[in-house]
Amino acid sequence: PKFLKANKKYFISVAGNIGSGKSSLTRLISEKLGWDPYYESVQNNPYLRDFYGNMTRWSFQLQVYFLSHRFRTHRDIIDSKRSVIQDRSIYEDVEIFARNLYLMGRMEGRDYRNYRALFHEMTDYLKAPDLIVYLKANVNTLMNQIKSRGRTFEKGIERAYLERLNRSYGAWIKNYKLGKVLT
Repeated sequence: PKFLKANKKYFISVAGNIGSGKSSLTRLISEKLGWDPYYESVQNNPYLRDFYGNMTRWSFQLQVYFLSHRFRTHRDIIDSKRSVIQDRSIYEDVEIFARNLYLMGRMEGRDYRNYRALFHEMTDYLKAPDLIVYLKANVNTLMNQIKSRGRTFEKGIERAYLERLNRSYGAWIKNYKLGKVLT
């Protein structure tokens, strides 16, 4: 595309609710522009199946796993010489997922405060993406897309959980000040 400058490294992160199409858009942009894709750790995540079976028991462990994985990925992206497209940023974890688990009573207050403190310590060392592409979708669309991809551990995702996440995404993206946003 004409708007991209030659010999410039770009870092774009695709944000959005579960089932919004982040992985698909990441793959398409990567293929079209020849950029390196970085995907969310889903298939090899040791906590995800347990989390969807018992959110209260596994919420803190899952969030710490994602935080660690995304921090490592973010550092690799910053160190890369090539342009990259990332499926879900580290910034979504604290303001969307961990916050909702805490507000829903599925993460203890001390765990949430500890998680937030760790997140802020880690992200102080990171350069934010040049652009966040936010994929906004209504809950019916999300439910249909989650169902159609057929991940067995996602079968029990509650509609109310996706609705809360959507509201949190709206507030987060409206207040995001670390870089540019395209909705």
